[in-house]
Amino acid sequence: MLVSAKEMLEKAKAGKYAVGQFNINNLEWTKAVLATAQEMNSPVILGVSEGAGKYMTGFKTVVGMVNGMMEEMKITVPVALHLDHGTYEGCLKCVEAGFSSIMFDGSHYPIEENVAKTRELVDICEKKGMSLEAEVGSIGGEEDGVVGAGECADPKECKEIADLGVTMLAAGIGNIHGKYPENWKGLSFETLAAVQELTGDMPLVLHGGTGIPEDMIKKAISLGVAKINVNTECQLSFAAATREYIEAGKDLQGKGFDPRKLLAPGAEAIKATVKEKMELFGSVNKA
Repeated sequence: MLVSAKEMLEKAKAGKYAVGQFNINNLEWTKAVLATAQEMNSPVILGVSEGAGKYMTGFKTVVGMVNGMMEEMKITVPVALHLDHGTYEGCLKCVEAGFSSIMFDGSHYPIEENVAKTRELVDICEKKGMSLEAEVGSIGGEEDGVVGAGECADPKECKEIADLGVTMLAAGIGNIHGKYPENWKGLSFETLAAVQELTGDMPLVLHGGTGIPEDMIKKAISLGVAKINVNTECQLSFAAATREYIEAGKDLQGKGFDPRKLLAPGAEAIKATVKEKMELFGSVNKA
């Protein structure tokens, strides 16, 4: 049974750990993340970008797959199914499809419009018992075709959005999606501390969790980050394990070409990555 991310994130913020959002791209991904969450006894957030939702034929398919899988796999840890970087229209579609959590990314709108649209979604989510994530200050890197430089959010704007009653807030603190460039300046802990001071108990979200050094992750958690998004790292480990399998010619041995065999090493690699992240974030045994 899918749950909103509200309770798991409030607990995480109070307990000084973070819950991982792991983006899912297909059945293998979803199964690997769910199996690891259950094994680690950790709450988990399954992230779905609009692009991935479209790839999986639509949000209803995703909801059907996740609900069916949780029942068949006897998953008992808290699981939220969350739209990642949603447009306003995408958010409404996910509400209808049965997601338990959504992120409205209004960071590219003027702050007034971001506030107005976020306010409407707060009302919808409250009625449905869903959690809502908002974003202030664009996260750098490329996300579904939108490229940002990793600017820092204005703490006053963060407070304005937080006060609308959102569940969690993604504030840009110099973090980016994808691989970090050589000349990356690191996270702006000054911005994070200022945002935390103005938003109080609001769980903060760190996007672009791939490639941020462990000590920075731990420091961010100590400053109020309760949700960390991981996507690229799982993709890279999946690709590396699949490459190794094929380069070793295993797809040519016996029934090695069977997709269940072909995709198994990649799925195991995702599990290992998710496990490592859950240990780093401190969410193990917090279900």
